[in-house]
Amino acid sequence: MENAHALLAQYFGFNQFRPGQGEVVENVLNGNSAAAIFPTGSGKSLCYQLPALSLPHLTLVVSPLLALMDDQLQFLNSKGIAAASIDSTQTNEQSSAVIQGVTDGTIKILMISVERLNNERFRRFIASVPISLLVIDEAHCISEWGHNFRPDYLKLPAYQKQLNIPQVLLLTATATPQVIKDMGSKFSIQKECVTLTGFYRSNLNLQAVGIRSVDKMAYLKDWLANHNGKSGIVYVTLQQTAETVAKALAGAGLNATAYHAGMDSDKRKQIQNQFMAGEVPIIVATIAFGMGIDKSDIRFVAHFDLPKSIENYAQEIGRAGRDGFSSDCLVLANRDNLSVLENFVYGDTPEASGIEFVLQEIKQAAVDGGQWEVLLTPLSNASNIRQLSLKTLLVYLEMLRVIKPKYSYFADYRFKLLCPLAELLAKFDPQRQEFINALLDSSDKAKIWYSANFTSLEQTLPNSRDRAIKALDYLHQKQLIELESKQLTQVYDVYSGNINDSIATRLFERFSMKEQSEINRINQLVDFFDSESCLSLQLAQYFADPFLTEPCGHCSVCAGQSAHLPAPAPLSPLTELDFTSTCGDAMTKLGSKATPILLSRFLCGLTTPIFTKLKMRQVRGFAQLENYRFKDVLNWVELNINR
Repeated sequence: MENAHALLAQYFGFNQFRPGQGEVVENVLNGNSAAAIFPTGSGKSLCYQLPALSLPHLTLVVSPLLALMDDQLQFLNSKGIAAASIDSTQTNEQSSAVIQGVTDGTIKILMISVERLNNERFRRFIASVPISLLVIDEAHCISEWGHNFRPDYLKLPAYQKQLNIPQVLLLTATATPQVIKDMGSKFSIQKECVTLTGFYRSNLNLQAVGIRSVDKMAYLKDWLANHNGKSGIVYVTLQQTAETVAKALAGAGLNATAYHAGMDSDKRKQIQNQFMAGEVPIIVATIAFGMGIDKSDIRFVAHFDLPKSIENYAQEIGRAGRDGFSSDCLVLANRDNLSVLENFVYGDTPEASGIEFVLQEIKQAAVDGGQWEVLLTPLSNASNIRQLSLKTLLVYLEMLRVIKPKYSYFADYRFKLLCPLAELLAKFDPQRQEFINALLDSSDKAKIWYSANFTSLEQTLPNSRDRAIKALDYLHQKQLIELESKQLTQVYDVYSGNINDSIATRLFERFSMKEQSEINRINQLVDFFDSESCLSLQLAQYFADPFLTEPCGHCSVCAGQSAHLPAPAPLSPLTELDFTSTCGDAMTKLGSKATPILLSRFLCGLTTPIFTKLKMRQVRGFAQLENYRFKDVLNWVELNINR
């Protein structure tokens, strides 16, 4: 570890590691796979940044968000550590420079989104590069029972094997005991190589206030007046609420700006930069804001609405007080938006008929030759299953050995020449010139852009698709052409013999279990705030923190101010509504597809692929019952639909 301490001083300017860092670094440098479960802002990133300087080959970092990568790259480059990312926002010249740097070994750390590994061209490239360490940021995303499950993360263990990467490092701030076990088993990480530093941070003052919705704004204004001039974030559930709250705060003389995913990216970037520079101290945001925000002096985080889960709450308050100074975390809690939180969950579960549709597609593929080609968007539209849920369904079908991924390719390769053809051809020998000409001649040409036509090419040059893609990639890297690839097609081998009469029911039940698990998570959240127990101690126990064993002494419960969440304002009984006038237009538009579940989603304002296609948002009655519980709306629809 002497070398590690020398690197720590040389590159990072520290004389000693923070708690847990030294243990993780030692595990990695000793050749072990490891996991670091540290609170937000506790220095997880250094656990891979420092070993990357000593490891012989590339460190490949997989992250769920571009914003997370941007901040880390700026930090690494400021320390003189050669790091880069590949992402869709880059120009041809930028991505070519990164590929060259990775190829010749001058770039030590490469950061990518998990989706990048679905890219056929990228996988071809990265398979040719020796890799020492695979780092998985936000590693809880690999667990179905985590709060932010991403199906693409489930493929990472297979990619590790395919790319011959000897070691893995998992990083997360929010993992329950069940999720820790799940993550570790998927990558065969030994128990002794899992480092937990404890979740509790003594500088965060947690406060939960039970309050009616009508009183929240006045309370927030008074509370923020006591934090005047300090930086902080106010979290809300809906984009519209972000706008409303920011306007009200600005009207009260507070320098506050809204931030949400409905804004264009340039506007969001501008607001983020203003916040980082201290020009706009208060951001009122949906959870779109915060990931990758490395601002150490955030003095408060307030939740105007309940967070989505205990895990989300933990992540969001973790953005406060990273400099170690006292910071306040407020939740204005009631039961008013519980229906909205629950209804988000119900929107994700596929209907049984959608699952049946996908299984029929697989059976048909078996009849047609045993290979199934999937374009996600058309299949999502045809089955009426949201894309994230459809990805999850495909992963479940892999686990049941109904399908097996074979390879993926882009159905559409478009390119344009960046120099005259004669100049391009002059750079190659006659044999390669002949192949490039054949590739161009077989392509479909518009005014400037060519569309590669591999079927046409293979009529004159059989089995040439692979070579053609490599040639296009090479020409793109050398900045002789600009290349675009679209329509990712996943090819599966199918085993229809493993489809039996019960499989659709079992899959639907699995989604229903996941749905119930998410609903339970919301109920846990309510119980957490509406409690007589220390908030900090509850959090520590939830996240398997072995170090905090008694009440913290400085949260609102310890101060004798337990939150008792007011019941929601009563809603008019559904029985008072006229079913025909409420649902008539939607039933007409949906026709034979008007199932009770689809009608209930329509009334609760939950989008599905068919709603987008039919422009159901514009139909009278959309989201009319968004404040009611989905289950209650569904019961009402089922009672009335056949009357």
